Parts: sequence; structure tokens; C-alpha cells
Amino acid sequence: MTKITVAKGDGIGPEIMDATLEIILAAGAKIEIETIDIGEKVYLSGNTAGIAKESWDIIRRNKIFLKAPITTPQGGGYKSLNVTTRKFLGLYSNVRPCLSLHPFVDTKHPKMDLVIIRENEEDLYAGIEHQQTDEVVQCLKLISRPGCEKIVRYAFEYAKHNGRKKVTCFTKDNIMKQTDGLFHKVFDEIAQEYPEIENEHWIIDIGAAKMADTPEAFDVIVVPNLYGDVLSDIAAQIAGSVGLAGSSNIGEECAMFEAIHGSAPRRAGQNVANPSGLLQGAILMLQHIGQMDIAEKVQNAWLKTIEDGIHTYDIYQEGISTQKVGTKEFALAVIANLGHKPKQLQAVEFAHGTQMNLPKYVRKSPAKKQLVGVDLFVHWTGSQADDLAKVVSQINQNNAELIMITNRGIKVWPEGFPETFCTDHWRCRFKGLSSPQQIPLLLEKAISLGIDVIKTENLYEFDGKAAYSLGQGQ
Repeated sequence: MTKITVAKGDGIGPEIMDATLEIILAAGAKIEIETIDIGEKVYLSGNTAGIAKESWDIIRRNKIFLKAPITTPQGGGYKSLNVTTRKFLGLYSNVRPCLSLHPFVDTKHPKMDLVIIRENEEDLYAGIEHQQTDEVVQCLKLISRPGCEKIVRYAFEYAKHNGRKKVTCFTKDNIMKQTDGLFHKVFDEIAQEYPEIENEHWIIDIGAAKMADTPEAFDVIVVPNLYGDVLSDIAAQIAGSVGLAGSSNIGEECAMFEAIHGSAPRRAGQNVANPSGLLQGAILMLQHIGQMDIAEKVQNAWLKTIEDGIHTYDIYQEGISTQKVGTKEFALAVIANLGHKPKQLQAVEFAHGTQMNLPKYVRKSPAKKQLVGVDLFVHWTGSQADDLAKVVSQINQNNAELIMITNRGIKVWPEGFPETFCTDHWRCRFKGLSSPQQIPLLLEKAISLGIDVIKTENLYEFDGKAAYSLGQGQ
């Protein structure tokens, strides 16, 4: 018996959770349920996190969390509980299977069967943002080696465990050579440990286009956080419907399972919502806790129900569907099919008795790190880079001197183009530093000249290799 935490959520959440629990308990799921309140009601009680401390304690104690969709109130001051939960609990891997149910659910891609594995904790979703000038705000994109290694290894282990043949990595490392470049580099390193599994890399834009057009070309896709968020919704929709997809969020200690759709408050209380997305999340949960036979029984019964044409309104099609049913009636139909398998759709058989090999991250020996320069980011309202260079170059000292100015990443001095549009946010690069003590001296001199330095970024070499981007056009 496994004790799990359940949150029924908002909108259609309570209805689809009741249906989901009814199905898996009828199938013989060996679970004990502890329920908590999260979401809109908690937000509106004055808790801007949307969850009480006592509820966190319950989730952490039980380790397994089945969550219905929640509503985050509109307006400032409310943080996304989904993002917070994933990061607080270290749920680094988001797994979203996307399967075509052709011809019973409308899709242009009848052979689609892929899994998107999305890094879940870092990237732009670190949410570190600042307004730096009147015209420019920034969001920091953080990619770490531990984050890359954990998610890439999970993708290969998932493929091995589930009999998948290929893992594809999507990045934009032709532009973001340091951040996405690290993700791609780690992918190539770990791929060598799995010679039996094909591996490939695509640039995210053309890869996404290929996936939308020919999803059967892919098997398991592993991606950084933001790309994965976008791709997984696209994949679920072109497979048939976002409403049919569930996901798991896996960490070293805890795991959370959910539908990928929202709380749909306009449909709440009408007994029309499709519980399939949350049911798919629950099936992933049953697999995670080792109840493979129950997971198989539920998935095959669900496939048989879809195949029988017993459909909720969102996937109902004249000529294909045989019966339009509500939430409760759909759950009863799945329960009636427990023990049966589909005839046209592919019945499932999950891996039994094997474990994924997911060792804890081991920190590498530190590289030799050498400071070679500094970027000073400056708020300046002039329009000519040459004029700014005349002012900023006055703070040159010892061997540290201004070598480049960029605006939004493009080099504008020396030898900039007059056609380049510039904002009030400038990066002034100094090279030739011999010690960190020179940086405060540069800042001191800048302040004395009235130069508004809004941020500094040190430039390093690691083992003799530059670990910073060049200016575009440099």
C-alpha cells in the first residue's frame, strides 16, 4: 500500500479527480489517499503561495503527489504553484507522452507516438528578471551542468527502460553557444554511454517544424525547460487534444503527476469535462510506484473505451463516436472495460521488475579559472556609440581597457553601422585585467565620471578556453 497526496484543485479539478480515483481504485490500485487544499481558495485566503505549510509537510512526507489543475488568480502578487512545486521538491524531469489515437480521435498524424522529456527546474524559468534601464529589462537564462546531466541521463534511461529506440536533443546552440551549448555538449557525452540507442540533435526551430509536420520521425525528445513547455503542448494538441495528455514530474525524492491542461472554470460543475488527461497522469503514477499490472489494466481499459467510441464532448465526432457521455459516465465506461484490451489501438504492456539507473550527480574536478576581463552594462541615453566610447574609455587603467561596446548584443563600437538601432542599454567590454581588484577601481572611476553602471559581468577563461560570448558581429 502506497500513501499518496491528492489535491482536487479548482474548476473542473474536483470532477476529474473523483473520476480518476474511482477508476484506479476499481482497478485495484493499492493506494492510501491523503487530501490537501491548494489553489484558488488558498490564494484568496491571503496566502500568495497558494499552499499552506502543513500541506507542504504532507506532500514531502508521502513523496507521491497526484494534482488536479488549479486556478491562479489574475493580477500581480500570485506565484505559479506549478513552477514552485517543481522547484521546491527538485522535480527535475517532466515527462509527457503524446500518442495518436487515430482514427478514434481526430488527428493529422495517425502514427504519432513520442515522449517529450523536459528539464523542469532552470533555464529562463528561474524567473530572475530585472528592469535595468528605461527601455530594457532582462531575464537570466541559467543552465547548469548538473541540470543537464540529470535530464539527459533520465531521457536515455527512460528510452532504455521503455524499449524506445532513439533520443533527440533540441537546442538553439548556434546562437546561445554557452547555455544551449552546454546542454548539447552534455547530451553528446552521455549518448556515448548508450550505444544501443540512436541519438541526434536538431536546432529547435527546424526541429519543432519537423515535429509538427512529421512527428513519427521522433521517439524520445529531450529539451531545456522553455522549449519543452512549448513543444509538449504542441505535441499533445497535434496528437489529438491537450485534454488527453498527462505528465509526470520526477525528482530524486518526490514525484508529482497531473494533467497538462488548465482548470477550465467555465466547464466546472457541468459533468462534461474529460478526465483523460488526469487519468493519464495517474497511470504514470502507478508505473512510478511499481504497480505496473494496475497501470496496464487501466490504460488498456481507457484505450478500449476510446476505441468503443464512448467520448466526452471535446473529442466527440459524428460518424466516429458512438456515444457522447459526461465525466461520470466516461469513468463508468472505463471501469466496465477493466480487464479488456483494445483491438485496433495498440494494447500496452509496461516493463516489469526493472529499475532505471539514475545515479546522483557527482561534481567534477574544478577547472582552472582565470579572470580576463569585465563587461560593464551602462544606462546611457545618447544614441552614438562613438560618443559613449569617448566617455567610458576615460576609465581605462593599467592594462584594462575598453575594447568593444554592444547594444542588445550587436557590436556598435568600434566600426559600428549607423543603421543599427540602439536602446539606452549598453555593454562596455574591458579586457586585460590582471586582478579582481581592478574591477572596483573601474567602477569607482565610472561613478566619478557620472557613468551609470547598472550591472557587471566578469569574463573568465576555464582551462584556457573563453567562457563568454563574443559580441554579434565581433
